[in-house]
Amino acid sequence: MALDSSTVPEFPFLKQIERFVLSIVFDIIILSSFVQLISVLIMNKYAVCRYLATGNSFISLHYEYLLGAITVHEIVRDTCDAIWECLKPAYMSARDKNDWIRTASEFYERTNFPNCIGAVDGKHIRIRTPNRSGSQFFNYKNFFATVLVAVAVADCCFISVEDGAYGSSSDYNVFKNSTFGNLPESNKLNIPDPRVLPSDAEGLSMPFVLVGDVAFALSEHVLRPYRNKKLTFLKHI
Repeated sequence: MALDSSTVPEFPFLKQIERFVLSIVFDIIILSSFVQLISVLIMNKYAVCRYLATGNSFISLHYEYLLGAITVHEIVRDTCDAIWECLKPAYMSARDKNDWIRTASEFYERTNFPNCIGAVDGKHIRIRTPNRSGSQFFNYKNFFATVLVAVAVADCCFISVEDGAYGSSSDYNVFKNSTFGNLPESNKLNIPDPRVLPSDAEGLSMPFVLVGDVAFALSEHVLRPYRNKKLTFLKHI
């Protein structure tokens, strides 16, 4: 028998996450075909909330709430899928030209960098060595990792996140092969037409760009710093 919620210590942050999770996913979960899973989720909602709040392992939650580890895994998976379906239209929806122009204006106000529509970078996340993976996940930093590549706008909100790539892959290759990374080259990202830079009305029209570090290749819509390490101080400026 699962623990009753009255026996679980009350933590304010868990209560907030619980109310948030149940408020946005209840309609989706209740329509699913996992009737038994639904009842377990409703009666043991703290297991999901604690995982989302703290990242406890499924085995830990298995012993703590007297639920099967596979049951906990299914509860968390279906709840996260429901959260994504609920929040995607509001927070990760497709952007139009007006959205990109507004983002470029915000970047210019905060960084004095014109025609910038986002910043892209990668992160190598350390993992345990997957079985029979060979050296696919072994990265240049000499540990096993998976690569996450994300694009953020001026207010530090993500508009694209790609994860799960082999650690041996470079940030640029992960980005280039991602769904989002293919959109600029195929003109499917609704990027506005090039425009002249501020205070340069007589200059050439310049394209809107994503900015990245030297790991990314230069292209029409991706801009990176000069790679030459022998530049003088004045040339760096």
